[in-house]
Amino acid sequence: MALVGGGSVEGGAAAGGKTFGLRIAVFGLFFLFGGITSLNDVLIPKLKSLFSLDYREAMMVQFCFFGAYLLFSFPAGIIVQRAGYLRTAVLGLATMAVGCLLFVPAAHSGLFPAFLGALFVVAVGITIVQVVANPLISALGKPETASSRLTFAQAFNSLGTTIMPWIGASIILGAIAHEPSGTLSGAELSAYRATEAHVIGQAYVGIAIVLLIVAGAIWLGRNAYRDGTRRARFTDALSLLARPRFAFGAACIFLYVGAEVAIGSLLASWLMQSDTLALTPETAGKHISYYWGGALIGRFIGAGVLQKTNPGLTLTAVTTGACLLLLAAANTTGFSAGWALIAVGTMNAIMFPTIFTLASDGLGDRAAEGSGLICMAIVGGAIVPLLTGWTADHIGLARALTVPFACYVAIGAFGLYARRPAPAL
Repeated sequence: MALVGGGSVEGGAAAGGKTFGLRIAVFGLFFLFGGITSLNDVLIPKLKSLFSLDYREAMMVQFCFFGAYLLFSFPAGIIVQRAGYLRTAVLGLATMAVGCLLFVPAAHSGLFPAFLGALFVVAVGITIVQVVANPLISALGKPETASSRLTFAQAFNSLGTTIMPWIGASIILGAIAHEPSGTLSGAELSAYRATEAHVIGQAYVGIAIVLLIVAGAIWLGRNAYRDGTRRARFTDALSLLARPRFAFGAACIFLYVGAEVAIGSLLASWLMQSDTLALTPETAGKHISYYWGGALIGRFIGAGVLQKTNPGLTLTAVTTGACLLLLAAANTTGFSAGWALIAVGTMNAIMFPTIFTLASDGLGDRAAEGSGLICMAIVGGAIVPLLTGWTADHIGLARALTVPFACYVAIGAFGLYARRPAPAL
């Protein structure tokens, strides 16, 4: 795996100003890729309705999207080595914009696979940007405050995941409530799909324009940062999996992202059910913002709590909370069933950074190699939702919650396992 770290800002006295400007740019990157990723949760019920998909088929959206992390994290690292952080960020943003523009021909085609192809290209761009953003924000300032900057940047990511579903629901889901309920066929159905798909295409064209503007701004400042890179081979990084604590932690990143994405993907469908909140599609889509907003609030609360508590035990506590909420959602009806599932977002808040920290504990100067493998483990967002969707098709949506439940149980076990400091390599 190609791994990157280090660097410096040029300009002597002007370095402080350039660093500030670059930080703002990177915070913007976190906001953009978080917000665009969360739009999948809005897109899934739209495409499910438009193409009469079952849950497993609808989850192909997340399969294609998060599969890009597995396939392109390694190539993205190589590109960073050769082109540098900022030029690679521009490449990632441009790739995202191309993917968004591909929604236009996808809408004209009226074919579900065309939408999946466009989403995959968007996800490739997001993967490239994410490989850049995490180490870059850590390098833009004093090493002793790197974790603070990363936490602050992740808050912008959560802000994007909170705001974008609300906007997306208003634009993309508004028409579902007025669809003809399967009464069309043949040419009329094709015309209806083309009209509704056009709404999706327009929304993503707007996003593409924003992405290209941001890419242009970063391109203008591409020489403000001088990269200092270090490299490690993929086979060297894989050797870390022989360390049980790290291997367990990487597996839990896989499970955590999978569980979080699976719940977010099914949330609108869950809230539209007559035995939960019986919401309209647009209103259900807007409620996804509460799920991700809970993670935003929980992140700030968790940052304070983790200063005074054992991280491993705290991780076990929040996973226990997530499991209890899933049990409540699956075994009740009405208000409690709907809001219990939304509240899982708050429990998710500290899981990723805590798992990451516990898994990387004791790695020393090999922490960057571990970070690269953990980024690839985000592919759990492709696999777990697909399994959850398949389960929903066969035994119902409520019982399908056993899949993320099992994920949280495993993560809680890791918290207990990793509650003590790890020995150094």
